[in-house]
Amino acid sequence: MKRGRFISLEGGEGVGKSTNLLFIRELLEQQGIDLLVTREPGGTPLAEKIRQLLLEHTEETLTDQAELLLVFAARAQHIQHVILPALQCGQWVLCDRFIDATYAYQGGGRQLDQHTIAWLENTVLNGLVPDLTLLLDAPVETGLQRAQVRGELDRFELEELAFFQRVRQAYLLRAAQHAERFRIIQACRSLPEVQQQIRVALASLLPKYSE
Repeated sequence: MKRGRFISLEGGEGVGKSTNLLFIRELLEQQGIDLLVTREPGGTPLAEKIRQLLLEHTEETLTDQAELLLVFAARAQHIQHVILPALQCGQWVLCDRFIDATYAYQGGGRQLDQHTIAWLENTVLNGLVPDLTLLLDAPVETGLQRAQVRGELDRFELEELAFFQRVRQAYLLRAAQHAERFRIIQACRSLPEVQQQIRVALASLLPKYSE
């Protein structure tokens, strides 16, 4: 059976991931693609519990190293129980954030050692890489303004501006380093313009797709 395609959607706070994830889902399903939509951290019952630990506010401070290890613990569950089985069965997988988010948030934002992240990546992912990564990019100030209108902020959303500037720069660096699979989507444009960019990016995986 032919392996399914793996698409990841990346971006910082308030760039419109939720809206455009739904758009991508509808677009692919209209093409008759058997699609699994999932997210990180999360995707399995245990990984969702880890997600809660990562996002909630607690009296005990979560160290940066503990945060990194929790992200990869959730990812290990997610890959083995959800992503790989789906791909092996021919399903396409659309994931809200994946490995690049770790390089952006823990590597860029937290300034953790890139070599440590790379070692964990090699150990846990064992060569699994998205076929296509869509990076929704917008100025940090714009994204944070959008995020603030959504309601109560999680542990990451309360970080300082400099943290998110490092996250954005780390994302853009990843995109430059892995240009063969990244497509940068200018998320500060109007929604129709953003979604047109997404259509064009997805066309590389959909040879029969026509607008």
